[in-house]
Amino acid sequence: MGKKRIIAKTEEELIKEREKVESKIKKEIKETSQKIKEGKLYIASSYNNTIITLTDLKGNLIHWTSAGSIGFKGAKKSTPFAASKVAEAMCQVVRKLGIEKVAILVKGIGSGRESAVRSIAARGLEIVSITDITPIPHNGCRPPKARRV
Repeated sequence: MGKKRIIAKTEEELIKEREKVESKIKKEIKETSQKIKEGKLYIASSYNNTIITLTDLKGNLIHWTSAGSIGFKGAKKSTPFAASKVAEAMCQVVRKLGIEKVAILVKGIGSGRESAVRSIAARGLEIVSITDITPIPHNGCRPPKARRV
């Protein structure tokens, strides 16, 4: 099978990566010229990934992050740890944009739902409300035809 090697990034590579992320955030700050004080955070948690989207009160997209975009791959994307890291990254963006109040809307049945909300709360953002918008079938799907023997 061979020896497993862990690739360690040098400090220069880490600094370049951080500058790349910060430049993206700065571009988005310039695009949103007016200061927004309130926003909505949509947490979409599935069995495969956790995606957090930041919008203004009208629903216009400001920024989004996911476990895959942060660097998690495969089965690690669906873990609660990955969801908390996504939430931390989103909190940094929210702080840089100057948003103070946030309404959280949670959708999906993945394992990252709760940990994402907890890490957002731990970061000190003022949470206005937490709403579950997971779609629930009211009468289920159509049952199969009766079996004729």
